[in-house]
Amino acid sequence: MEAFTFNTIELILLSAAGILFIIQLIYYFGLYNRIHRHNTAVRKEEVHFSREFPPLSVIICARNEADNLRKILPTILEQDYPQFEVIVINDASTDETADVLGIFEEKYSNLYHSFTPESARYISHKKLALTLGIKASKHDWLVFTETNCIPASNQWLKLMARNFTSQTQIVLGYSGYDRTKGWFHKRVAFDALFQSMRYLGFAIAGKPYMGIGRNLAYRKELFFKQKGYSSYLNLQRGEDDLFINQIATAENTKVETDYNATVRIQPIERIKDWKEEKVSFMATARYYRGIQRYLLGFETFSRLLFYGVCIAGIVFGILNFHWLVVGIALFVWILRYILQAIVINQTAKEMGGGRKYYFSLPIFDLLQPIQSLRFKSCRFFRGKGDFMRR
Repeated sequence: MEAFTFNTIELILLSAAGILFIIQLIYYFGLYNRIHRHNTAVRKEEVHFSREFPPLSVIICARNEADNLRKILPTILEQDYPQFEVIVINDASTDETADVLGIFEEKYSNLYHSFTPESARYISHKKLALTLGIKASKHDWLVFTETNCIPASNQWLKLMARNFTSQTQIVLGYSGYDRTKGWFHKRVAFDALFQSMRYLGFAIAGKPYMGIGRNLAYRKELFFKQKGYSSYLNLQRGEDDLFINQIATAENTKVETDYNATVRIQPIERIKDWKEEKVSFMATARYYRGIQRYLLGFETFSRLLFYGVCIAGIVFGILNFHWLVVGIALFVWILRYILQAIVINQTAKEMGGGRKYYFSLPIFDLLQPIQSLRFKSCRFFRGKGDFMRR
């Protein structure tokens, strides 16, 4: 009978493991599984879409992106869509960007390009470039992407546009990392997947709090009503996440999660570039309004605590030769891992990532909050100056 009795410490550890397990389950099936549930609802025709395809403007900012433009522009300019224009703003490029755009303009009548003036070098260049593109656009609906992103199909614009109802003002799309060999690329792919599961999950749940400029659409009138990016021109970035954070509501925001509406992020060549992007993201995330980032922080905290409690239970049980405690702690951890793997791999499969996370999942699961802490520390020690107006 002693094997079925627990001392106070064992009871505390096992009870904590059970409570934290339930909390994690709530997050995974209440939030992170939202993309899969949304796709299921679409397949069952429970989600209603518009049958109209209004003219739209695709806006891209390019800075020394000649090689990327050669790859991505045909996939955008040859979209199967009735009427659209593509506006590329050349942000003081010193490579062949201008020549590439000139060549493409001769072939495609719906491509236009402009440039940022030299006098604007002390202003956040990307915000200025996008503002110029928005002001030059002819149409009410604006679709944004970036030069390192390729649409998964020629139906990208149609699938985004099917969400353009009279009540909709914002459409959030999915951006996934292209499958590439290597540990670093797998790490970036997982980070992109998990971030999408978080912010798109909240948006599907009626609590949108951010967007990503790789795959995003909103009405032009919304931009001018908000006075553009004037509220945070002093920040190096924020043209997508902060802008959406200020204007998105449950009523005016929709999410498109069809694989053919995704954009695929091209492999990152330098680790430094990805780290700089993450640090810059941390600089704007602290300005988010709403409770969502605190709820996500609580999930991260409960996840780390869950690992700690399970490990403590296993170690304590081994030291005391109480194998039932070891078995229960290990069983709870394995059960969470199985359910987590189901949700994550199911979403990854539906969104076309092509990757599966099994043995690497626990590593990335722990690495994600650790690397977030590291990026936050980098932002803190650099101070505000690195992210302010240049």
